[in-house]
Amino acid sequence: MRQRCGVGFPRLAMAAAPLLLCSLLLLLASPGAVGVWLNLPASGTKCVSEEIQPNVVVLADYAVVHEGDHFDNLTTIAVKVTSPYGYTLHEKGQVTTGQFAFTTSEAGNYLACFWIDSSDKGVEASVNIDWKIGIAAKDWNSVAKKENIEGVELELTKLEAAVQAIHENLLYLRSRESEMRTVSEKTNARVAWLSILSLGVCISVSILQLWHLKGYFQKKKLI
Repeated sequence: MRQRCGVGFPRLAMAAAPLLLCSLLLLLASPGAVGVWLNLPASGTKCVSEEIQPNVVVLADYAVVHEGDHFDNLTTIAVKVTSPYGYTLHEKGQVTTGQFAFTTSEAGNYLACFWIDSSDKGVEASVNIDWKIGIAAKDWNSVAKKENIEGVELELTKLEAAVQAIHENLLYLRSRESEMRTVSEKTNARVAWLSILSLGVCISVSILQLWHLKGYFQKKKLI
């Protein structure tokens, strides 16, 4: 029995290794949470952007961070979040903390801009942003309680959601690649036609110049 256990354990570990490696790769490749730290100047705006595909949940928490003895309750900020087409998704002023959440309706760069909005314009501030996208923005504790799952089953559910997110992301990248290829082919065709047209104009102008010079020389009886 000891010999069988000693032989079986390495085989079990070797069999589980690809599964663990695959799970690790899926978690690394799947959309997750991103922490951003912005140092806001006394005047001006700083923005963060993220390219996101449609039908993706976005959740972000932001808060003003005070360092050392420079704590000032009057330091407030303003925030504005816009979609790729310029629609305002979230806008607030004179706040120190806040949260915005939305589901993307179109693909593109979503922009979140922050600036100081307090009465004292000569101060600077730092903002901590916890940006979550896709499965990272999902409340897995609520899912576990609702579906009555835990442990390995919950992790498998997370992996399934990660696989689905990766699959949708690959389809999105494939469609974007197809669109970019179409645009590139159209641009190359237009450049080719423009080159031919430019060459034709140059040849026509050269012929007109020769004809004008020939008439001029004949008029002056040089030829």
